[in-house]
Amino acid sequence: MMKQLTKAEEEVMQILWELKEANVAALIEEMPEPKPAYNTVSTIIRILESKEFVGYKKQGRGHIYFPLVQKNDYSSASMSKMVNDYFNGSFKSMVSFFVKKKEMSAGELEAILKEINKDD
Repeated sequence: MMKQLTKAEEEVMQILWELKEANVAALIEEMPEPKPAYNTVSTIIRILESKEFVGYKKQGRGHIYFPLVQKNDYSSASMSKMVNDYFNGSFKSMVSFFVKKKEMSAGELEAILKEINKDD
C-alpha cells in the first residue's frame, strides 16, 4: 500500500515530477508566493525521502533530489484510496456522486467511462 502524502508533500512532489530533478533552491523557485523558507522545503524533502518517494545524489556540497515514485502510480493509488474511503470501493458510486452534484459534464463522464473500461 502506497503511503499518502500531506498537501505540502504533494505540492513538492508535483514540482519534482515536473522538473525530474532539483535541489531545494530550484524547488522553492517554482513555488508560488509567498515562498516557504528553505528549511521548510528541506524538511518536507527529508520526509519524502523517508517515505521513499524521493531519492538524491550528491552534487558538490548539496543534494539533487529526484522522484522514486512515478506520478501516475501515485495518482492511481490516491484515487483507489479515495474510492475505498469515501465510496465503499465503488467507482460507480463516486461517478454518480459527481454527476448528481452537477459538477461533471456529459463529455467528462464519457471520458471517465472510456478510461474505466479500457483497464478491464
